[in-house]
Amino acid sequence: MNSRIFDPLKHKSPANLSPCDSYWASTVSLGEANKSLRGSQTADVAIIGGGYTGLLTAHYLAERYNVDVCVLEANQVGFGASARNAGFVLKGAGRLGYSQMAKRWDLNTAKGIYNEFSQAVERVDGLIQDYDIKCDPQPKGYIKVAHNPKALTQLRDTASFISTHLGEDAQFIDASTLKNEYMDHHQAYGALRLEDGFGVNPLKLLLGYKSLLNKQSVTLCEHSCVEGWIEENGKHRLITSEGELRVNKVITAGNAYTPNEFNPRIDNRFLPILSNVIVTEPLTEDELVTCGLKTHQVTMDTRILKYYYRLLPDNRLLFGGRGAIWGRDAYDAVFQRRLKIAMTQCFPSLANKSIAYNWTGWIAATLDDMPHVFCHNSVGYSLGYCGSGVSFSTQAAFRLAQQITGHKVPSLPLYDNELPKFPLPKFRRVGQWGYYHYGWLRDRFL
Repeated sequence: MNSRIFDPLKHKSPANLSPCDSYWASTVSLGEANKSLRGSQTADVAIIGGGYTGLLTAHYLAERYNVDVCVLEANQVGFGASARNAGFVLKGAGRLGYSQMAKRWDLNTAKGIYNEFSQAVERVDGLIQDYDIKCDPQPKGYIKVAHNPKALTQLRDTASFISTHLGEDAQFIDASTLKNEYMDHHQAYGALRLEDGFGVNPLKLLLGYKSLLNKQSVTLCEHSCVEGWIEENGKHRLITSEGELRVNKVITAGNAYTPNEFNPRIDNRFLPILSNVIVTEPLTEDELVTCGLKTHQVTMDTRILKYYYRLLPDNRLLFGGRGAIWGRDAYDAVFQRRLKIAMTQCFPSLANKSIAYNWTGWIAATLDDMPHVFCHNSVGYSLGYCGSGVSFSTQAAFRLAQQITGHKVPSLPLYDNELPKFPLPKFRRVGQWGYYHYGWLRDRFL
């Protein structure tokens, strides 16, 4: 194992890397790794990637369709994005709002996508309940905070659109109610609240999915990085350092941890973005009163470069946002300092509160700002959760299992269209750099 930062646009392999030293890793052990792939093996379906999407796709294939499936994980389950995120289970649709979807397509399409994201949240909740996954779920509610007056107007319109057209009671919260009932946020002008979001320990959730697979006797091979993918005569050969897996169908589920040059179906079709998270020491009762935090509900703001935060079960404050652009800078201290400054601007009384944990991880963005779950012939993929993978990965896994076995899924852009390619893909990071500067100026002055 080594501690280098895997950069999907720079490195050809995510193999032999150490797990993330996160707050989540301090709460639970990864346990013993499953055996790696050795020798020549066969299966009907291979799944590349042992995160939420890969494990749950295997679960649904085995449970619902009795498919012989094998999951190949490059490191140990708990290395990638599924163990590094903030644990927000919410219905997210990338950067597209639902009214924007209605304008881009039509109202029925927007309703269909909204239902898919709603079902995703329900599916996570159902898996936790049905399989008694001990992942510290918190009280339900998703709060989206307006960071300026213009954003407040947009949130009011969003609440009205959701309530009028999408069948959910979206609660609009004025600044006074937000302060008195939820949090004394010094940059908030009001908020929108939905009933069904909630926070979890994402690593415990992931390990619960792994345990489910092991109990199903689904083959899960850890430390089995795919180094070669050969397609011949309608079949697939996946080569690892110690073995070879021959299958009829392949699903690639590595999301942002997929190397840039891996398979033509997904190469140059996503932008890996670093997200950075800090976690404080536990807040005392006096500190909670002073900073006005009265809720453990998941919270996000309306900035282009968003901040997201929640009180954890032990009353630490988790606070996250965008990190470095290049992987080599992932743990530059400047990004932790920026998050601490942003946290203090929201909750000034925490200016001297110590930061106990700081980590980073990749998420995948797409050119059209939405995830794509797509199968064609014998290959499928799910990619581009845009930061909402804890929830939508469950629905994506369910739909992938349907698609790869030939079953019909809803006719929606999420499922009908393959990932669009980035133009001038070598300059994706330059474009990201420009967008971050635009976002910073827009968030600060407009």
